[in-house]
Amino acid sequence: MAAAIELRDRLQADVAVYERSTGQMQARGAGVVMQPEVDALLNRIGVSTRSICVELRERVGLARDGGAQASPAPQLMTAWDTLYRTLKTHLGADCYHQDSRLTALSQDQHEIAATFASGHSVSADILIAADGVNSAARHLLLSAKADARYTGYVAWRGLEDETTLPSALVDALAGRFTSFMHPGMQMLCYLVPGADSSTEPGQRRVNWVWYVNTPEVALDRYLTGASGTRYRSFLPADDMDMNVVEEMAETAARTLPALFRDLVEASHLFMQPVQDVVPQARIHGRAVLIGDAAGTVRPHTAAGTSKAFGDATLLAETLKDWRSEDALPTDILDRWAAIRDRDLQVTAQRGYALAARSGLGRA
Repeated sequence: MAAAIELRDRLQADVAVYERSTGQMQARGAGVVMQPEVDALLNRIGVSTRSICVELRERVGLARDGGAQASPAPQLMTAWDTLYRTLKTHLGADCYHQDSRLTALSQDQHEIAATFASGHSVSADILIAADGVNSAARHLLLSAKADARYTGYVAWRGLEDETTLPSALVDALAGRFTSFMHPGMQMLCYLVPGADSSTEPGQRRVNWVWYVNTPEVALDRYLTGASGTRYRSFLPADDMDMNVVEEMAETAARTLPALFRDLVEASHLFMQPVQDVVPQARIHGRAVLIGDAAGTVRPHTAAGTSKAFGDATLLAETLKDWRSEDALPTDILDRWAAIRDRDLQVTAQRGYALAARSGLGRA
């Protein structure tokens, strides 16, 4: 949606977004740290960043015995679904199409065509593939050699309305970025806007993520829901196996500070395996890969969303003088790709270092 907004607003392009999910989008990833690239796009579309963010004032590091160290660290936090709704509202519903699972791509010197599982096809001058870590477009363009690989650890998550948690727990977490680190494990927590995007006290949500080293052989069990469905990259809270919930509650009681132990026990868990996509070629004729489709960064960098927004904004800037009746400007697209690849590689390396510092997964 960021790419569509940038291309439409800057180039007056006729855009359409095809989304493989159906129905209401779930809050995958939950919390988003506000970064300059996201802030800049929001400002361009007339959205006050603070209107969709919860403000933090300090960082708190917890010790296993309950000790804590605090330092001032003003920061703004939003939520994945809040950002999604904001962009979708600005983009408009007419050009947004769900239930569109990409199955084939074909192109010639004049256009590119995408075919979906329904049998519907659409042609365009250029296709922007922004379909994430398990990108169908990347798989079609580059085959399985470019598929995501498991990193050796998973992210257990929770996203709870603050009114559903004990008030003492919320009071201890509000206004703070709270974290705990131990070899092979890392947990952090902060508040984000509520399900209706409200940022008012009493209407926000408590967002947390708990990274835990997990052998690959255990993934099959963890990613199989209570319904028997085997998920690929996201196990939703409403299908979590209660045996797994009890197992993680026991692990939390054994390893986490009391504040985080209580938070895990009071939450509805969901889970994502942490996956890597090494940087891939971005330009494939009239198909362009951006965001996680082009390569990932570890979540510890808090840069996944801003990286994707940066790709979208600079791509629109690159194409601002191009018109569809002209040949595709491959030279300037190649320069755009080189700039974005350098940024991706630097950020990816920083993510590997941050993970290694906590003993998480494979570097």
